Amino acid sequence: MFTGLSAFPLTPTDETEVDERAFRALVERLAAAGVDSIGALGSTGGYAYLTREQRARAARIAVDAAGGVPVMIGIGALRTSDVLALAEDAQNAGASAVLLAPVSYQPLTDDEVFGLYEDVTAQLSVPLCVYDNPGTTHFHFSDELHGRIAALPNVGAVKIPGIPADQAAARITALRSGLPDGVALGVSGDQLAAGGLNAGADLWFSVIGGLLPDECLAITRAAAAGGAARAVELSERMEPLWELFGRYGSLRVTSAAAEHLGLVRSPNLPRPLRGLPTEARREVAAALTVLRA
Repeated sequence: MFTGLSAFPLTPTDETEVDERAFRALVERLAAAGVDSIGALGSTGGYAYLTREQRARAARIAVDAAGGVPVMIGIGALRTSDVLALAEDAQNAGASAVLLAPVSYQPLTDDEVFGLYEDVTAQLSVPLCVYDNPGTTHFHFSDELHGRIAALPNVGAVKIPGIPADQAAARITALRSGLPDGVALGVSGDQLAAGGLNAGADLWFSVIGGLLPDECLAITRAAAAGGAARAVELSERMEPLWELFGRYGSLRVTSAAAEHLGLVRSPNLPRPLRGLPTEARREVAAALTVLRA
């Protein structure tokens, strides 16, 4: 399942519940668009703000709504015992894979992070994707640690932050050289994804792909077909969104865009997170108008 476009939808949430109807519709929309996989309960899906029960329910909805498209479920939590419980819930829901970031409050050592993945992979019956996201976890993986973890049983992929295009080929080559054969390497950081795909990444883990799958599939397919210039051109058309991501954060921009498109109601982010102010929402609407012109 670790090829092409993995699209990460919002989990629309207010202070009392997940909007299950809207979440189901978002997942069904991705499946209908033909994405290669769906990443439910990732950072865009607000996993860290939900209870175990809400996450288990969302996992079941995602798998059902995906209609056979592979679904990866985020299982990150502070304690290993909670991660293991969430992994069990995801597998019981029918997930095709799980996604795990080293979530922490106390800073973790390399040995502690390795131990987390060692404990979890020993209990899995589906592949695990290592989620390298220092922007949220504040943990920085070394290439040596990536290699150690990727050699554990049931590790199927590594998700790394975006890489500037002029550095992508060297970075991907260096990291891949330390990974076992068969472990996929995927990029995030939507604004940098075209460069990563052109440099040989196996897949794109996409925030905006969870909302604009057609546009992101076009970039992914162009890169896969050897159309590097076309992939970059299509990505550059989305520059107004990338610029807003940089200023306001991808989650808040995607939330506002989903509201503008009538796909979710307001509020859809759990407090203390707040939606964008009025002027920023106008900028999001204008960016979508330009993109779809």
